[in-house]
Amino acid sequence: MSGLRGFTGGGPSPWTDLERPPLDAARLRRALVVPDGLWTSLEVVAETGSTNSDLAARGRAGEAEGAVLVAEQQNAGRGRLERQWSAPARSGLFLSLLLRPGPDVPVERYGWMPLLVGVAAAATLSRVAELDVGLKWPNDLQVTIAGGERKIGGILTELAGDALVPGLGINVSLRQDELPVPTAASLALAGAAVTDRDTLLRALLREFAELYEEWRRAGGDPHASGLLPAYTARCTTVGRTVRVQLPGDRELLGRAVSIDGDGRLVVRTADGTEQAVGAGDVVHVRPQPDQR
Repeated sequence: MSGLRGFTGGGPSPWTDLERPPLDAARLRRALVVPDGLWTSLEVVAETGSTNSDLAARGRAGEAEGAVLVAEQQNAGRGRLERQWSAPARSGLFLSLLLRPGPDVPVERYGWMPLLVGVAAAATLSRVAELDVGLKWPNDLQVTIAGGERKIGGILTELAGDALVPGLGINVSLRQDELPVPTAASLALAGAAVTDRDTLLRALLREFAELYEEWRRAGGDPHASGLLPAYTARCTTVGRTVRVQLPGDRELLGRAVSIDGDGRLVVRTADGTEQAVGAGDVVHVRPQPDQR
């Protein structure tokens, strides 16, 4: 009788880490895929290369808005600048969303999507997991542990034809010896009150749907929708001295003073010049003597 699961002889369990149970896809669909709601389908797969790549392909093929794809494990996850990203199975939330904001939202405002996802994720984790979660511009979720800023999640958004596919990864139960880099962390390591992934995912998708509809009703306007002040209030980059690695091996050093109406980071250099940055790697650094 060895190896039986229940009386049906279904074989050994597909998961062996009791602290990392699989997501309950059927229950999630019952809770989230409802009449007149944003979410039209929700699929949980055991493993895939990249949820963003998979859902982008479906978006280009014409799939309707509101699809959610969640993977228990990604083996070719992508971060910004095509960086590879991976984590143990069921140790986090790895998901992508298929959205079609137009014609209500001009394409030039699509750049706000990673910031919108960040606000929804940070608000959800702050409320449900009872953590103080900050947003490092443009796409990192951060917590502070022992006085140091640590990354617990990241966001990657891409266009797929006329669809928009934001992807989100959040480290939930990652252990110290599983961290990819010393500056990473997880909800568990940060002392989260809740680490149940079903609970977190339900809350996150409901929060995002509400904020997304407000943003879309406002035509994507970050002021009218309230997105700009909401993001700025949680942004850990504004007010800090930063070093920005720009395309072409250029570097910008100065004080991050604001987020502008296009979602760009405005950096004031030592000579008082302000430059808006739309893309680049940001490092928070200690203030220099000539920075104010």
